[in-house]
Amino acid sequence: MFTGIVEELGEVAAVENLGDSSRFTLRGPLVTEDAKHGDSIAVNGVCLTVVETGAGTFTADVMAETLGRSSLGALVPGSRVNLERPMALGGRLGGHLVQGHVDGTGTIVSRTPGEHWELVKVALPAGLARYVVEKGSVTVDGVSLTVVDAGDDFFTISLIPTTLALTTLGIKQPGDPVNLEVDVLAKYVERLLGRGAGQSQGPDTTTAVAAVEESLR
Repeated sequence: MFTGIVEELGEVAAVENLGDSSRFTLRGPLVTEDAKHGDSIAVNGVCLTVVETGAGTFTADVMAETLGRSSLGALVPGSRVNLERPMALGGRLGGHLVQGHVDGTGTIVSRTPGEHWELVKVALPAGLARYVVEKGSVTVDGVSLTVVDAGDDFFTISLIPTTLALTTLGIKQPGDPVNLEVDVLAKYVERLLGRGAGQSQGPDTTTAVAAVEESLR
């Protein structure tokens, strides 16, 4: 489990094509200082398992499912990546609960600079729009962010100078893909209410909400 607070702006050192998968070698001196085989490290919001470690680097195998669902397949040697180690039990939850399980990819639509920040518009797949709400949380390339505005096929986020300087979101341009992970709590609520696509009709939403409110009294 991660928090969406990027620890290090790393770099892709090498990519080995293995046919139905790829092996990435990634450079990140900070996140590898205590890394060992089997540990997890989030790369642009994708939870990967450490296979080997070297001098400030680690390797990870990326399966076809991950390559197809995320933007990792577009990475090449020299690409910059956001890196984060899992949250330690008892540590501070600085962002929000992030699984490292990418739901899909979005596309940077526009960047509007302010005096000390930037407003970034991101297009997202229609199937994810229902999970993104104004002032809710969303993970973009592994960065925990607050949604400014949410539409049917887009959302906007405000990036502070620290985010611009220390993550890939400072260099992404219109047309570039980004990995998206929506708030998992929204998906669980939808499942419990039986409102997910292709699911059987569950209890009436008003009744379910009333039941929850009654249980909290």
